[in-house]
Amino acid sequence: MLDTGVYGLKVAVAGTGLIGGSILLRLREAGLDVRGWDPDPGTRDHGRQQGLAFADTLTEAVRDRDVVFLGGPLSSLPDTLIKVAKSTGDDCVITDVGSTKSTVAAFALGNGLAHRFVPGHPMAGTERAGLAAAIPALFDGAAWVLCPAPDGLISQFRTLATLIIEVFRARIVPMTPPVHDSVVALSSHIPHVLAGSLAGAAARSPVSDAIIGLAAGSFRDGTRVAGTPSRRTADMLINNREFVLNQMELVDRFLADLRAALRDDDVEALTGHLGESRSLRESLSSRPMQPVTRQFPRFGPASAELDFLLRLGESGGHLDGCSTDDSTVTYTALRPA
Repeated sequence: MLDTGVYGLKVAVAGTGLIGGSILLRLREAGLDVRGWDPDPGTRDHGRQQGLAFADTLTEAVRDRDVVFLGGPLSSLPDTLIKVAKSTGDDCVITDVGSTKSTVAAFALGNGLAHRFVPGHPMAGTERAGLAAAIPALFDGAAWVLCPAPDGLISQFRTLATLIIEVFRARIVPMTPPVHDSVVALSSHIPHVLAGSLAGAAARSPVSDAIIGLAAGSFRDGTRVAGTPSRRTADMLINNREFVLNQMELVDRFLADLRAALRDDDVEALTGHLGESRSLRESLSSRPMQPVTRQFPRFGPASAELDFLLRLGESGGHLDGCSTDDSTVTYTALRPA
């Protein structure tokens, strides 16, 4: 175990489905003092049977904690945030793991909690749900978005970034809530729409049984996230409706280009469109990155630090290190060359 301050933090996880449960398991595995809570008594009982510390009430779970992770449905986050804030000290850092950020960030700001609440979104998951599906290593190498406070109060961001990098081995991607919601609409939410469309079309097809019989890797890969619980997917899409609808226009236009080229028997155009897709796909694993190290004063105005962080995230880069000493915060990062 590393000899760093994050291992002395007392943490709570409120809402222990797949993501919250995986956070809880990883924190327990790393040896931190962590306590869980879930509104479902059966989940709490299951957790205790696995040797996890579960409280019977949310208030009990978060009392005396340094950091609290909020899980659960997106629609429940505002209410849970208020309850947790009332039950913890003003120095307790609160974050969430929801897949949309603008609504909950605006709620925190409007209720005077932006100095304590750092919106977050770990970009990891499976089509399964619940604590029984939780995986301690779920976040290894995954991108984890954190939205630093716009008013320059950045120490909470540093605490979470250090904790997540060191304990979860994730890559921190700093972003504003609107940029995050626009990006995940196309990178995460619309894939659920497309997977559902493909699987739904197959289900309605008069040859659906034969499709299932012949379904191979491309169909299984293309429909994997259609296996996500439907209520969870609907909650995600509704809470990011504006950005999803805007980005779906790009998808509609690209599909129209493919349809037109196919209808017109235009092999050259069809090949060009598919080549554009293939190029983007290849860049997922082959984009060259360059290391960056930046230092900022630990105390005082944080505008330059905030500018560096947000530019890094918007450029496709990420943090892989955050450390502080008495006077300085040091970030190590990777960004596209």
